[in-house]
Amino acid sequence: MHKRLINYVHQHQLFNRGNRLLLAISGGLDSVVLADLLHQSGFVFGMAHVNFGLRGAESNRDEMFVRQLATQYGATLSVAHFDAKQFAATEGCSVQVAARKLRYDWFDRLTSSNGGNETIPTHILTAHHADDNTETLLMNFFKGTGISGLRGILPRQGKLVRPMLCFTREEIMQYATEKKLAWVEDSSNESDAYTRNYFRHQVIPLVEAQFPAVMQNLQDNALRFRDIELLYRRQVALAKKQLLEQKGNEVHIPVLKLQKTVGLRTILYEIITEYGFTALQTDEVLALLNSETGKYVASATHRVIKHRYWLIIAPQRVDDATIFIAEGEGTVALPGGEYLRVELLENQTREIVPAPEVALLDADLVQFPLLIRGWKSGDYLYPLGMRKKKKVSRLLSDLKRSMVQKEHTRVVEMNRKLLWVINERIDDRFKITPATTRVLRLTYAKKKGG
Repeated sequence: MHKRLINYVHQHQLFNRGNRLLLAISGGLDSVVLADLLHQSGFVFGMAHVNFGLRGAESNRDEMFVRQLATQYGATLSVAHFDAKQFAATEGCSVQVAARKLRYDWFDRLTSSNGGNETIPTHILTAHHADDNTETLLMNFFKGTGISGLRGILPRQGKLVRPMLCFTREEIMQYATEKKLAWVEDSSNESDAYTRNYFRHQVIPLVEAQFPAVMQNLQDNALRFRDIELLYRRQVALAKKQLLEQKGNEVHIPVLKLQKTVGLRTILYEIITEYGFTALQTDEVLALLNSETGKYVASATHRVIKHRYWLIIAPQRVDDATIFIAEGEGTVALPGGEYLRVELLENQTREIVPAPEVALLDADLVQFPLLIRGWKSGDYLYPLGMRKKKKVSRLLSDLKRSMVQKEHTRVVEMNRKLLWVINERIDDRFKITPATTRVLRLTYAKKKGG
């Protein structure tokens, strides 16, 4: 296998013996095998291990094992300790997403060049293998990530390289068994609560029962999609060059020319996604082609505006940005480093403690889509506990908000009705009651330092 590793490294020009290699090592089977293969192949490398403390004593056991392994191979070792749960709460994301960001941000710092320092690693190696690649391809297909997701995991992305993509999980296990290698098991790998584990333990075995060669077929497909993506990107770049006219900080697109473009919907998506628009908004932008002047579709940072025979992509002004929430749970980024978390809670009305930054609404009374925008003159709602409507301007004055506070106040709107003046009051018509069975919880927060 070490010969196959060397051939794969050379074929994809991943690194050479003069490079300074740093192996991201967890202590699990895959990274232990990669460490042994590198050692057997004569490569000099260091190790980097992250302890998130998510599994208590098991996490500390992994760290101790990696320390012993580094000594065994004569490798330098860097260890980082991060609180992934706290970071996830601060950033408004899942623990898995937080852990990944913390890990790769640390890798970036470890490989940041400072005046050509010869001790700084030039490459970060991870132990992703062929089965990981196949699982990623399948997950991306079902998530709808587009053609870039179907290519799977690339052998190299900048300083990040994956020299084991040529090996299957079965081959890696066989190697470890024959070499009598020791490794640690991560108990979370058995939980189907994680998407990858669910595909690994549930989805793929069912497909293999009908198509025994599915893993190899998908690996072959991933290789083909890499070539397809290169052709696709080349064609998209050509279409953009023919369509887009940069005018200051605006992009102008001739409507008639756009309408004649082959693959119109796909090309339009590739254009607008760079400006914060989602795939779901592509059809809305398409509708602008036949709309009257002045109509627009907004993302968190930009608007696509119909102006006579043109579509104009222009930056949002922070004070008039309109954020569109199509439906479902998730976190919505707002201008100025703020965000709004949307959650649906079942049968939990009695356990919830309200706070100014949280709106608790009867989910059965709320209809998507929702809009987040700055308040306007004439806006009104029925403040919680009141039977009479009140203008937002009067509400903010009664609360003695300063002019700056007023200027930065946003509202959540549904069908031209205000559900919430963010951080101030919800509308009494949408409050939770003893009869409420489902709660829509909206949480507003600023990122640290924001």
